Amino acid sequence: MPKPTKGPRLGGGPAHERLMLANLAAALYTHKSIKTTETKAKRLRPLAERLITFAKRGDLHARRRVLAVIGDKSVVHTLFAEIAPLVADREGGYTRITKVGNRKGDNAPMAVIELVLEPVNPKPKSAKKTAAKAEKPAEVVEEAPVEEAPEAAAEEAPAEETTEAPAEEKSE
Repeated sequence: MPKPTKGPRLGGGPAHERLMLANLAAALYTHKSIKTTETKAKRLRPLAERLITFAKRGDLHARRRVLAVIGDKSVVHTLFAEIAPLVADREGGYTRITKVGNRKGDNAPMAVIELVLEPVNPKPKSAKKTAAKAEKPAEVVEEAPVEEAPEAAAEEAPAEETTEAPAEEKSE
């Protein structure tokens, strides 16, 4: 007996699920955005992202693995030639699922799954961390000449203390 897949079942047998997800992935790559049920969108996301990761590799073996899933050469060409270069800098999260309400006929929860093709923006927190790391070695470099000249350090130390004291009094 075949082991069932994790997650909700999409009706029919395992072969029907596999073909349905392959067709959804092909439609996603063709149209860049599709409207489907939330369950199908959630089951499609891992498959679609895995295929995009193969497309980013771009070699012949990756192309053949994607062709084994999708089967349509024009869709695979679109994936490798157009979509993969747009997400080359992105490390994951190639798709976005947005809930859009319920379907009129059977009240099924619907969602739009779309490709995230915008360029990646670096996070501002990482910029602060790199700036802080860059400042620390600069401070060490400034301290090194002070240690070499003890007379200059002794003369500068009292001057720094006098400038710091009024600042502390003002703040209190």
